[in-house]
Amino acid sequence: MVRDKRILKILLAVFVLGAFYWFVLRTDPKVVALNQALEQVASPALRNYPYTFRVVRLVGESAVMGTPRSYEMPVVRMIGTLYPNLAGKAPDHPDFIAAEKELAQMQSEARQIVLGQPGVSSVKWELDQSWLISHNIPLN
Repeated sequence: MVRDKRILKILLAVFVLGAFYWFVLRTDPKVVALNQALEQVASPALRNYPYTFRVVRLVGESAVMGTPRSYEMPVVRMIGTLYPNLAGKAPDHPDFIAAEKELAQMQSEARQIVLGQPGVSSVKWELDQSWLISHNIPLN
């Protein structure tokens, strides 16, 4: 009886872990392919950019991509992480404006690469909270 319960508990644990892997940890092969395309097609500027643009998930034909900025995260709060020489500079400083334009260009290039892949008709952006947290940038 005790042995049967132990076996049942082990089987249940294996099932739960398998389900967790299948629904949470498993990477969608289409997402992997899109990120490989990003790596292969990217310009040297995009490859060497301090933030790596990535497809997070695919929802139908819409690729959801991570970004370090959004309406919730103004560029002024995170630009010093991408460009340490700009930390503390005013948003109207010419170097700050140039860095902001470069960020927009890199994001646009990443978007165009993903849109050029089969099965993708749109791109939606999602704030990359993990990246921000890992770089000690408060989310609020």
